[in-house]
Amino acid sequence: MVMIIKMEEIAALVKDIDVIAAMEEGFIQYSNGKTVVPPVGELLFENPKGDAHIKYGYIKDDDYFTIKIAAGFYDNPKIGLSSSQGMMLLFSQKTGEPKAVLLDNGKLTDIRTAAAGALAAKYFAPKSTRAIGILGTGIQARLQLEFLLKNTSCKTIWVWGRNPEKAKQFKESCPDGLTVHLAANPAEVARNTNLIVTTTPAESPLLHADDIRPGTHITAVGSDTSKKQELAGEILKKADLVIADSLSQSKSRGEIYKAVKEGAISPGKVIEIGTALQDANLQRTDERQITVVDLTGVAVQDIMIAKKVYTNYLNKKQTNEYSDF
Repeated sequence: MVMIIKMEEIAALVKDIDVIAAMEEGFIQYSNGKTVVPPVGELLFENPKGDAHIKYGYIKDDDYFTIKIAAGFYDNPKIGLSSSQGMMLLFSQKTGEPKAVLLDNGKLTDIRTAAAGALAAKYFAPKSTRAIGILGTGIQARLQLEFLLKNTSCKTIWVWGRNPEKAKQFKESCPDGLTVHLAANPAEVARNTNLIVTTTPAESPLLHADDIRPGTHITAVGSDTSKKQELAGEILKKADLVIADSLSQSKSRGEIYKAVKEGAISPGKVIEIGTALQDANLQRTDERQITVVDLTGVAVQDIMIAKKVYTNYLNKKQTNEYSDF
């Protein structure tokens, strides 16, 4: 029987999952050739502005395969809807039977992306974080900060958003105990921080090479299509380490795609994150290094989080632990 797992249940189930560890395991499996992940299916919309991605695949010799549909429509908040929408479908890898429909409204995509950002910071950000910079004020910006705060003692935050009112709301929603500054522009964020996360749908660079100080780490999250770009290619040229979540996807989307297309870097400079996670020499080795991790979003992340939610659901179902649902 197909299980239909609704948003309220998913929200409770995911709390019991170490999503950062799941992302690490998935990226390593991916880089070690233990997965089958076809190219991303993509729909781009102009009126209203939005995009939908279809990501799917499986880990070899596992129990399940996953198909994920995730949409981002950026004007949705104006009509009272989340910008993130979607669902995940889980099937038996042995028989092809559908096992579960995860009606997550895009929430699991948001969570697994934020967890990947925290994972990137764990291995590539400087050990001493002076301040955290966030470009963007939406769902992903909030989640990236939430996940970063799980693993850092840094309490100083700089935020920039295109809409000053939304930036103010972002500040007001931050947890107590943080010192949150609103920046006038992205360059001001870069001047005052050494760990930056970019989470916008920008189609032209927000940050430039002269903005970036020695020792800075950048996790770029927003550029997940061929049109989007948050970082000037010269930043990647200046960087000591350039990390991709997927070498194959970086040939068609993301900051690396743009930088290679501009001639700022060659593909040979880029290391896949699952490879770097297994070799300390491919991680940050100096506090003055500039590091960039380009997260375009890989199906293995969806495979990992969907499987974890489903197995947690089965465990709770067997033990009748439904008090949180």
